[in-house]
Order: sequence, then structure tokens, then C-alpha cells
Amino acid sequence: MMHTAYEELRFIGLTGNWREDVVSFLQSHGMGETAEHCVRVGQEARALAIQVGADPEKAEIAGYLHDVSAVFPNERRNAAARSLGIEVLPEEETFPMIIHQKLSRAMAEDLFQIHDTSILSAIECHTTLKKQSSLLDQVVFVADKISWDQQGIPPYLQKLKMELERSITHAAYAYIDDLWQKKEQLRVIHPWLREAHEELSERLNTQIDSQ
Repeated sequence: MMHTAYEELRFIGLTGNWREDVVSFLQSHGMGETAEHCVRVGQEARALAIQVGADPEKAEIAGYLHDVSAVFPNERRNAAARSLGIEVLPEEETFPMIIHQKLSRAMAEDLFQIHDTSILSAIECHTTLKKQSSLLDQVVFVADKISWDQQGIPPYLQKLKMELERSITHAAYAYIDDLWQKKEQLRVIHPWLREAHEELSERLNTQIDSQ
């Protein structure tokens, strides 16, 4: 039985083709641009996974599904999250856009029948990353940043791609550190991002010290 949080959504079921299912779902809610972004992220995630030795199938699925919660308007996201039993942090209360990553995880599991915890984890932290992030988490995180959903070229892209030549972790850190340097300009600092920045900084500095 479908949860009441999803009652107003148009969900026509699954065909087994993740790309087509996600595109159909988002387009049926007038989210064509988001559908295109999700396809790009899925493709980029697969390519990155192959490059760094992660599971390309899981990366691609997580990439396709990472923004399915875009069907919920910002003003309804926190209420939807609470109704699904998702903890809403104070930063998410202030800036509801951020909780879409948690909502997408719930929708991937409830509607799209994804039960692989590694895929769900990558979806859940694709905006902020988190401490003790897995290789797959980092792949989907970086794929989302490369496949920017705004106009123009991302200001961080050159640095991110340069660091990607070193490792996926360096690339993830490059983006997070770029945000961190601008933290005074941000509406909120999500605690997951803060923890990821601290941990990755320590991890990468330890690698340098051991060389």
C-alpha cells in the first residue's frame, strides 16, 4: 500500500528500465529539465565508476534516481519528510531544498523498489556527502557536481576535474572545500557537509604526511 505522502503523485509503475522509468515519472510531473539532469548524472556516474573501480550499474541507478524528489515543491518537502519518518535537521528546516536528497532515498526505496543500501546511501548524500562516505557515495556526489543543473559552467569545475586526476576523493573534497571557503555566503551549512569536509581534509592530509 502506497504511503499517504505519495498519494498526489502520478506513478505508473516500473518497466525494469531505470532510465525510462525515472524519465517517465519526472516528465509526468512536468519536470523535463530534471529528467535530463538525472540522465546526465546517471551516465556520468557510470563513467566515473568504471574509471575509479566502483560498481557502474549501481552508480548509474543512483544517478538516475538522485533527484526524483524534485516532484515535491520546496514548501512541501519538510512535511513530506516528516510524514515518511525522516528526521528534519534545523538546517533543512531553514533551507528545505537540502532535504530532497533524503526524500529521494525514500522514494527510490518505496516507489522504485531499490533495496540495495549502497545505492540508497549514494542517493541520500548526493548533495552534501557525509562522513565515512563510500566510494559509490563519492562517485554519485561528484557526478552530480560535474553534471550541473544550472546555467553556464560551474565555477568549481576546472579545479574538480584537475583533482579527479588524483582521485575521486580529491575531487569530492575540491567541491566541498570550495563551498567551505564561501560558507559565510551560504544560507546554511549542513552538518553532513561540515563533517565530510573535516574528515576528508584529515584523510587527505594524512595521505600527504605518509608519503
